Order: sequence, then structure tokens, then C-alpha cells
Amino acid sequence: REGRGRSRVSRSIAGIAVFSIALGLAVMIATVAVITGFKKEITSKVVGFGSHIRIVNYDSNTSYETVPISSKQDFLPQLRKEPGIRTVQVFATKAGIIRTKTDIQGVVLKGIGPDHDWEGFGDYLKQGTLFSAGDSTPSDKVLISSFIATLLKLSPGDKFLMYFVEDPPRMRVFSVAGIYETSLVEFDRIYVFCDIAHIRRLNSWQPDQVSGFEIVLEDFANLDAMTQKVREIVGYGLEEDGSRLRVMNILQKYPQIFDWLNLQDMNVIIILLLMLLVSGFNMASGLLILILDQTSLIGVLKALGAADLNIRRIFLYQSASLMAKGLLWGNIFGLSVCLVQKHFGIISLDPSSYYLTTVPINFSVIHLLALNLGTGLLVLLMLVLPSALISRISPVKVLRFT
Repeated sequence: REGRGRSRVSRSIAGIAVFSIALGLAVMIATVAVITGFKKEITSKVVGFGSHIRIVNYDSNTSYETVPISSKQDFLPQLRKEPGIRTVQVFATKAGIIRTKTDIQGVVLKGIGPDHDWEGFGDYLKQGTLFSAGDSTPSDKVLISSFIATLLKLSPGDKFLMYFVEDPPRMRVFSVAGIYETSLVEFDRIYVFCDIAHIRRLNSWQPDQVSGFEIVLEDFANLDAMTQKVREIVGYGLEEDGSRLRVMNILQKYPQIFDWLNLQDMNVIIILLLMLLVSGFNMASGLLILILDQTSLIGVLKALGAADLNIRRIFLYQSASLMAKGLLWGNIFGLSVCLVQKHFGIISLDPSSYYLTTVPINFSVIHLLALNLGTGLLVLLMLVLPSALISRISPVKVLRFT
């Protein structure tokens, strides 16, 4: 009975250790998947409005009424050939007021050219279609957000008037081509995409004048290096009026958003450390109890001539086997939870606070392997100390009291 009782205790301790590692790994997998998902989704949305890198007039400020530059720049051919750059496109912005029969709303027109890259932005299209800017005849199609559409009761195909505060005031008629929604409220509430030719005419610009250039990169991870490379290519280019050009990236334009995202990295580090420590301590405690529970067996093995190192290996191998089970179940549980959230979006969010409607999930094989290897190595290192207790067990004392 006593032996069966000790066996039940050993199995219970082993089960707790396996559960602890499985739960810890599952939480770590979910945490990394969610945080990297947040960063990827929000970064993609912000880039959809402002690209990775912008080239503008050095005198341009935070106003949407920009100082124009020429779209015919000597550095453009080299930029378009530079590895890592996917697209170089023109843009222009202008503030205005939309007026319907019952409502008015201040917005910002973002003019795009025929070279505009819609890749990725189509995922946020809720109704209607995207449009293409005309080469010769300006398109009267625009893309508005669901926020503006709901506020002004507009649908695809509807027309509306837009007024511009100038002397004298100007007016344009636009037609809604499509409705998008990114959940980035500070962008959705103001941006309307249109043909850049309208902004040129409203500002009395020349046919080759634009607010600047947007550069879309192949990989966001290369942002800093590519920003420096673009600065080297653009150099100290001067416009005809003597003004200089300025190169700025998305981190510099929207620092508040990316600073908030970077703060999430600290949360990830804290959660990972806590889970690793809890899993390691539980596993170490389990091994310690197993050693104490098998004191008689250790004494007998030592009396038969077994070396301390060999006995320690036996217990470490047993612990490694339990740890492998914990890692297996942790991967199954963690990945299952993430897959359910990714495909069904069970956990929702307030877009006004988090810029997303559901908790995002981003899988990475590298992250998954790093979590498994890191957990396994750290737990094994934490098992070395309790296994040293075996060398302190005296076979004479054990056998005397057995």
C-alpha cells in the first residue's frame, strides 16, 4: 500500500509538471502570436495610408496643404531599380468639406496617380470597387471610409459635393466607387482617395507637380537601412525655386502609433520570463520530489556501485521525457487556440482603442521553434541543481532506515 501510495504521488507530481510546462508554452505561443499579429496588422494599415518612406518638399509642414515638387526627378530611375523597393508612386493631399443634403463633414483628399499600388489595401475594401486614376481624363471616382459613409449616409454609386475653402471657393462633384474600413479611426474619419488630377487643378499646379513621392518597400524590417539608402540617392536635390527635398519614413511621421506598438514588446518579455520561470520551478520541484520519493532506490543503486553521475542521468532523462510531453501538449493547445481565433475571430476588440476589431494572430515557424528550444533548454538547466541532491544521499543511512 505504501508503495502504491508513493507511486500515486509520483504520478501526480509528474502530471503537475507536465501540465505546468504545457500551459506555460501555450500561453507563450499565444502571446507572441497576438503581439506580432498586432504589430503586423497595424503596421500594414498605417503603411496603406502613408507608405514606408516619403519624399516631400523640405518646407512642407504638418498641414495637408503641401508645397508642391516636380514629379520629374533625376533620381527616380535609380530609386525604381533599387533592390528592396517595390513601388515609387506620386501623391498629393488637400483638405475640403463634404456636403450632402443633410450633413457636412471635413475630410482630407489624398490624390493618387496611375502608378498607385493598391496591393494589400484591397483587404480593407468593404463595398464597391477600387478605382484607377486616369492618365488624360481625371476620374471622378473616390474611395471613402465606412465611418464617413455611415456618417453621411453614402453608398457606392452615390454622388456628393465637396467644397474647398479658397478665394474664390471651389466645388467638385465626386462619385463613390468603394467603401473601405481599416479600424484606424484617426485615418478612417478623414481620408478620401481621389484622382491626383483634381488636386492639381484645385491648387492651380502644373501637370507635373505633386505633394511628393511614396516609396513602398518589400520588407518593413529593412526600413531604417532603406531610409538611409533613399537619402543617399536623393541627396541634396533642389527644386527650381531653390527649395530642398526631405526624406522621412513612417516611424517619423506617426511616432505615437509605433511607440505604442514598441511598448507591447516589453509586455511580451515580461510574460515570457514569468511563464519560463514558473514552468522551470514547477519542473524542478517535481524532480526534487521524485528524488526524495525514490531515496531508497537511489541508496540501493549506490550500494551496488552505481556512480552519482549515472543516477543523475536517469532522473534527468525521466524529467526530459516529462518535459517533452509538456512541450507537445503545449504546442497542441497553444496552436489550437490561435487557429480558432485566426479563423473565427472569437475574441473581439474595441477598434477605437486597439485599431482592430478582433485579436490578430500571426504565426511564425521561427518564433515557434525558438519558444520550444528556449523553454526546453532553460528547464533542463534549472533541473541540474535539484539533481545534485543525489550526490548527498548516503547509501549507508538509506539502507539503515529502509
